[in-house]
Amino acid sequence: MTLLSAIRSRLVILIPYVWLLFFFLLPFMIVLRIALSDLEYGSPPYTPQFSLSDGWSGIWDKLSTLDFENFAFLVGDSLYINSYLSSLKIALISTLFTLAIGFPLAYGMARAPDRIRPTLLMLVILPFWTSFLIRVYAWIGILKQEGLLNQFLLWLGVIDTPLEILSTNTAVYIGIVYSYLPFMVLPIYSALDKMDESLVEAARDLGCTRIGAFWKVTARLAVPGVLAGCLLVFIPAVGEFVIPDLLGGSGTLMIGKTLWIEFFNNSDWTVASAIAIILLIVLVVPIVWFQNAQAKAAEAGK
Repeated sequence: MTLLSAIRSRLVILIPYVWLLFFFLLPFMIVLRIALSDLEYGSPPYTPQFSLSDGWSGIWDKLSTLDFENFAFLVGDSLYINSYLSSLKIALISTLFTLAIGFPLAYGMARAPDRIRPTLLMLVILPFWTSFLIRVYAWIGILKQEGLLNQFLLWLGVIDTPLEILSTNTAVYIGIVYSYLPFMVLPIYSALDKMDESLVEAARDLGCTRIGAFWKVTARLAVPGVLAGCLLVFIPAVGEFVIPDLLGGSGTLMIGKTLWIEFFNNSDWTVASAIAIILLIVLVVPIVWFQNAQAKAAEAGK
């Protein structure tokens, strides 16, 4: 029985590693192999530098002579550098806006009466019941010059002429904040919902003002949820393609859109794969940082 329990426990641990192997590591190696290949105008549109048929010794010999020319091309071209920087900027600003909107929502949900919390939680999750693409398309009808937003502002008399929001970076910010807001609200709500209210009362009894107790107790206890929410918004926003393609204009530069153009319009799989590899490395950094921060916090709490 003990042996059977040990085998079961090892299988439980093995399952996520097998999942990562087949759905992350192997696809990553395939993309890396294409990124290290030479461009070829044919089918497939690349010539591999090495293959499994070369044997391990042949693969090792060719690995030692790789020139990484596709990666060097990306580093030397301002278009791709600007695409990465613009994506990071848009993702960071969108994450800050999402946090500014999501934290009050999560705080209000956590402080709401128990009987209405499930309803509020359902309202946050409700947008996921509709296709992501349809929800983004809906914003086109809202933000265009003759759309609902401009018609409403004209009716109120706030503006005299319709605003040009669609096909701008402002529309991209609106689309990202709207689409990823639940990913910010849910982890913060989870952290605040577990908070012991007696800690706030103790801070007030010790002389803290209402605002002081919020910053010293509530805000600090919500930090794990805030970090998780920021990563859940920032990471997919960096590589976002649908929102900038539908809501952004020709001047909207994001790496997801650049990758799509290289892959489908230019049929340059090698450069597109190199773009994806660098993007993955850029996104792994905040994940590793978050895990280290979580580990240090767990050790400090012991």
